[in-house]
Amino acid sequence: FTDDALARGEPLGPVLDLGSGNGLIAILLAKRLPGRIVIAADASAPMLELARKHLVREGLTERVRLDWVRAQALWYHDGIYPLVVSNSLVHHLADPLPALREAWRVTQPGGRIFFRDLARPADEPTLAGLVNRYAEGSPARARQLFADSLRAAFTVEEVRSLVGALGCGPETVTMSSDRHWTWSVTKPR
Repeated sequence: FTDDALARGEPLGPVLDLGSGNGLIAILLAKRLPGRIVIAADASAPMLELARKHLVREGLTERVRLDWVRAQALWYHDGIYPLVVSNSLVHHLADPLPALREAWRVTQPGGRIFFRDLARPADEPTLAGLVNRYAEGSPARARQLFADSLRAAFTVEEVRSLVGALGCGPETVTMSSDRHWTWSVTKPR
């Protein structure tokens, strides 16, 4: 994820990781971007506590800031982040458009947004095949959670429609694996 998010160059300022969960992506970003601050934002206090433990273990408490905030109602100023990333947040949101709008709002002109999430399969046999392929040997509960996440996910077409409401072209959303879509876009200056 971090390799793909940084493939078009390193940002020249702080990075926002929306829905950061356990903080592992924020940690990887901080390691790849020495001298930059990474904001790990999540609406779950228990997940942020887990992220804090990971930051302490990695010695990165000075470089990664933990913010307790909902992605749909960010309290950050407009256009302050040169890079906004999110991994596997969207399928947790009943209506992701407010979160996508907020990400767009806080991204600076010329900055990038890089979101990746699960893509809902076309049918149950395809879903079952993905669960068998990627969760083989996992406990039944883990397999069920993965299947439920795939069912809750949005299709590429649905995400294209959502980002279209922000003025982004459909080509900015691609199927990036057999189970993921990616929205990668540079905000116009």
